[in-house]
Amino acid sequence: MKTNVSRRGFLGAGAASLGYFYTAPAYSAARLGRKPNETLRFAGIGVGGKGSSDIDQAANLGEVVAICDIDEGRIAPKAEKWPGAKVYYDFRDLLDEMGKEIDAVTVSTPDHTHALASLMAIRMGKHVYCQKPLTQTVFESRVLKEAARQHGVCTQMGNQGSAENGLRRAVELIQSGLIGPVREVHVWTNRPVWPQAPQITSRPDKADPWPKSIHWDQFIGGAPLRPYVAEVYHPFNWRGWWDYGTGAIGDMACHTANMAFRALKLAHPVAVSAESGEVNPETYPAWARVTIEFPAREDMPPVTLTWYEGRENGELVLPPKELQAKILAPGEKLPGSGSILVGDEGILYSPNDYGAKFRIHPEALAEGKNLDTPEHLPANGQGDQGMKNEWVEAITAGKPEIAYSNFDIASLLTEAFLLGNVAIRTGHRLEWDGPALKITNYPEANAFIQTEYRRGWEVTRG
Repeated sequence: MKTNVSRRGFLGAGAASLGYFYTAPAYSAARLGRKPNETLRFAGIGVGGKGSSDIDQAANLGEVVAICDIDEGRIAPKAEKWPGAKVYYDFRDLLDEMGKEIDAVTVSTPDHTHALASLMAIRMGKHVYCQKPLTQTVFESRVLKEAARQHGVCTQMGNQGSAENGLRRAVELIQSGLIGPVREVHVWTNRPVWPQAPQITSRPDKADPWPKSIHWDQFIGGAPLRPYVAEVYHPFNWRGWWDYGTGAIGDMACHTANMAFRALKLAHPVAVSAESGEVNPETYPAWARVTIEFPAREDMPPVTLTWYEGRENGELVLPPKELQAKILAPGEKLPGSGSILVGDEGILYSPNDYGAKFRIHPEALAEGKNLDTPEHLPANGQGDQGMKNEWVEAITAGKPEIAYSNFDIASLLTEAFLLGNVAIRTGHRLEWDGPALKITNYPEANAFIQTEYRRGWEVTRG
């Protein structure tokens, strides 16, 4: 699909609201695919940090024609690597000027600008690979899913565990009923590993000179403008600030809860609640325990998923010790992240960020079973590069569903866990109407489902 939506026309470019089906013209455009010998032209939006490997891996599958980053020091090595690529510091300018010369984009910016960069590209008919979490807010995730369906583009979220054969096999085994109906899930992380509460609970009382090499207005994006302070927000530490990141649950749930979410066919929760360390208006709390309640699905019973993050009184917040005793050998301890699925007949325990390695308790349930390679789902096993390979395969075939973490599933996964941040901020048990995109029992909390944007950075629906 070749359309050119400029920044000026962006806000008016949305089509009428849609359900869960491609519109006929967009669906047909996606199905056209590409000729086998046609080189894909990529643009990288955010090419430092994780964005470095994302655009490098995309480059293995096509040509990089444009790159963008707010940090000139980070973009310089990429400009040297691809001297023919045009260099930008504002992704809106890149998309305005290069719209007819690119086919697909990687988006690896801080969380708060994922949505706008991806949405602009999608509305121009470009295929999008976006880092996890898909967006910063629940509303933005819904917008990206709807837009991707409407425009028939191929998408992939960068939760690279999705490519692991072990994860895919775990999904199959759970759905086969190996451990019986699952009613209880526990997922934990040792994050945060960046500064936030309790060490930082307010903004710095100073401002540093704005370096010429840092395009600070473009870093701020749609968030309220604030002074530059060296090393406080950029690079990396933005994760701990409400205005820019999504905290530990946003940073890691799309990885560590991914296997359970898929295996149990989870979608919209019906309620979310949380307890946490002291909440302040600037940074994420030191620790949290989030409970997400999901309804029955098909032949699966309702399930409660509990998420654990951070340290309380110096100790990692972890699942109950009585549950740990059922899966750990004498002297064994839980690792810094992992997941436990408790079935009526057994337990699947994954001591792994991605759910790619796991064991079954009691062991007799797994005797003689293949625990390594998917038997029905497509095998991948190529890690982060495999995610890009699958995305490009989808583009080439014109089949968005080939990408295992396309925005249909990625948006549901992201929405469910970002609701945890809403529960943390409000301190209330929130009843959620997923299809209507609203909290029904505490209307004040709906203010956190989406955010306000600075002019020129708006994310709009439809």
